[in-house]
Amino acid sequence: MAVAGLVLGILSLVGGSIPVANAFPLWLLGILGIILSSIARKKQPSGLATAGLVLSIIGTIFSLITFIACALCVGAIAGGVFDNFGSW
Repeated sequence: MAVAGLVLGILSLVGGSIPVANAFPLWLLGILGIILSSIARKKQPSGLATAGLVLSIIGTIFSLITFIACALCVGAIAGGVFDNFGSW
């Protein structure tokens, strides 16, 4: 379980930095990684489980921030905020 948590944490961290990849909510992978890593830490504490937990937490936060920023940009473009941008 520790390896699965680590892999999911890495995926949410790396995928969260790619705005196009955030069309799929990668923060869900981070949350699943947090769950798996904390279960693995309770059963058998190891550095791998701790690393998976830390990466999953950081990846979840980073993916959520990127997802919200992309949603706000798309909403601003769709709302016509930039219609008169550049016209004096």
